[in-house]
Order: sequence, then C-alpha cells, then structure tokens
Amino acid sequence: MIDDSRLLTEIREANLSYLILAQNLVRQDKAQALFRLGISEPVADLLGALTPSQLLKVASSNMLMFRFRFDDSMIWSLLTDHGSRNEAVEEGSASKLHASILMSGRYSEAMPS
Repeated sequence: MIDDSRLLTEIREANLSYLILAQNLVRQDKAQALFRLGISEPVADLLGALTPSQLLKVASSNMLMFRFRFDDSMIWSLLTDHGSRNEAVEEGSASKLHASILMSGRYSEAMPS
C-alpha cells in the first residue's frame, strides 16, 4: 500500500505535469486548449499568465488539479473499444470519433453563451 507522503508526492507531480501541459496548450493555441482541457477562457488566461514559481505553488496542493471530464460508461466504452476485440480497426476508429463528438457536445453545452 502506498504511504501518505508518497501519495502526496505523486499527486504534486501529477499536478505539475498537468499544469505545465495546460499552460503550453494555452500559449500555443488557446481555442484548442479550451476544447481539449475543458476549461473556460478566464481560466485559460490565468493559466497562461502563471509564472514558474506560481505553477509550483499551485501544484503543491494535496488535491488533484484535474479530473476526468466524463463519467458516462458509454463514452468509456467507446474510447476503450470495450467488447470489440474482433472488430476491424476502422470500427475502433469510428468509436473513438463518436466518443469525441459526444464529448465536444458536452464542451459546447458547458461553455457560456
């Protein structure tokens, strides 16, 4: 079993990795970052402006900074090709495309008008 201090260290490392990735996405292509990260524009602006020391400070939290964007078993099934071991590669790609379409619909619903 993982002890508490090791677990907290792993959470901090995951937070830092996520924040660095998110900041890079925001700085390279803000619109794509909004979609891929599922964040609002004000949050993207904040992430893009963080200094390295601020990133480290935020990452030091004992809680994960990110979460799974979907909790729908249908999307998980589509993404993992669950139950489709004998399907052709094209069908697996179509499943992943379908999952992406479903998730993008949720993103547009969550964005303010």
